Amino acid sequence: MRQPTSGAKTPVAINKYLLPREIQVATVRQHPAVLISPSAQALGGLLIAGIVTATLVHGLLATIIWLAWLVLLLRLVWKVINWSVDYFVVTSERLLLTTGFLTRKVNMMPLSKVTDMSFKRTFPGRLLGYGEFIVESAGQDQALRNVEFIPYPEQLYLLICGMLFPSSAPEADDDENRPSDLVDDL
Repeated sequence: MRQPTSGAKTPVAINKYLLPREIQVATVRQHPAVLISPSAQALGGLLIAGIVTATLVHGLLATIIWLAWLVLLLRLVWKVINWSVDYFVVTSERLLLTTGFLTRKVNMMPLSKVTDMSFKRTFPGRLLGYGEFIVESAGQDQALRNVEFIPYPEQLYLLICGMLFPSSAPEADDDENRPSDLVDDL
């Protein structure tokens, strides 16, 4: 997880969406596990295309099979490009989810509007280290409802909950109990 930084160290894809007064608390990409399915399909397609064209078919049909595999490979490359520019950002004022390479989409929810937040981890998510955030607000339709494949879900959950529900106890003012310290532990 990216440490809290000034605007100069923030990824360019994110920096242009931050307000001047906002402090970036955490920035993460989706977990690389999001690429497992397209990678497996491309690898499986390569194996099938290689075996079928080496043993059964030749000529035009072999060309069609290899073109189909090329489509799977291009799909994988596209997913990797999109993954590399997608970020989930926690700032001092809001949650942001930026997605898309050619068509940029920025979903945002102010922290003041978040009424409930939970996360779930499937068995593969627990094995690989990712989870899904479910964010709810008083509004009916939220642009930022489910955020999937989030790495470090427990740490991010505690960080965001610490920002949503700051303690009113005197020891919470101590520098040792800042929510952003959770980022330092990662």
